[in-house]
Amino acid sequence: MSGTSNVGGSGVYEAGDQRNPPNSEIPQADRYHEGQPNSHKANDSKDERSIANKLAREEKREKEPEPMSQEAKESQQDPTLPAKNHGNEPSKGAKIDAELQQEEEEMLKKKGAWGSKQH
Repeated sequence: MSGTSNVGGSGVYEAGDQRNPPNSEIPQADRYHEGQPNSHKANDSKDERSIANKLAREEKREKEPEPMSQEAKESQQDPTLPAKNHGNEPSKGAKIDAELQQEEEEMLKKKGAWGSKQH
């Protein structure tokens, strides 16, 4: 037996299309900019911030109350108002909340405690 094979043409044994191009020929993707705002998630277990940095952030967050959005303020007054402002039908839950809120206001007015909100 000789050391050569007679099966197929020589192109079968060449790896021309199976070779990877060198890194210098591969187009490099644009890298993300470092330090994007909100890039750290507070509850992300893989976030590599130090414990001291996490504690400092929590202390700062406790001192500064989070501003309430206009929609949140509206929903406290009338649960159906945000949906109406967006031109949508309020959800069933929002309608029920509005009814309950109205009933509670009436009960408190009857008790005379509406202004002080004492239960």
